[in-house]
Amino acid sequence: MTDTRTSAWPTEQVVSAAQQGDPRAIATLLSGSHAHVQRFAHTLCATPEDAEDAAQEALIVLYRKIGTLRATAALASWMFRIVRNECIRKSRLALHRPIPATMVESSAEDAALARLEVQRIVDSIAGLPAEQRAVVVLRDIQDLSGAATAQALGLSRGAMKSHLHRGRETLRSALRAPNNATSDGGSENA
Repeated sequence: MTDTRTSAWPTEQVVSAAQQGDPRAIATLLSGSHAHVQRFAHTLCATPEDAEDAAQEALIVLYRKIGTLRATAALASWMFRIVRNECIRKSRLALHRPIPATMVESSAEDAALARLEVQRIVDSIAGLPAEQRAVVVLRDIQDLSGAATAQALGLSRGAMKSHLHRGRETLRSALRAPNNATSDGGSENA
């Protein structure tokens, strides 16, 4: 079974050998995971630079902590969680960085409101229960198929659809709600 968009993830045998400390298996694991991790990071992170940093950080975690992976078949979902968390962390840090002058096209007030809206979206996604957040990120941000999402997370197709539906509904509600958490006295978002 190979994914038609990219090469397959490293086999369970490679993962198992890497867990035992085999240097060739570790090299194969890292090189075989790189394209998947990088593609996921580029769809989740706000900038290409953040995506590259997140992908590198995920591969470093993979190298350092491969021995802690309990189920060799869970490699893809484990790596997706690492990348997702790193991209969320980088998005939060980006909100505190000054906006480059080349990106400023509108007033400072518009830029501040845009940053608050980005933060609200990031917070809404981060506030989802873990299983809903993982499905929403893989399906709606990563654009994985339903079958690939279910497989990556170790869920049945029905459970994946249920988590996706609940996650989307929760996000809709959170984003429709008045924006009281990110402004002093509420804002007029019409």
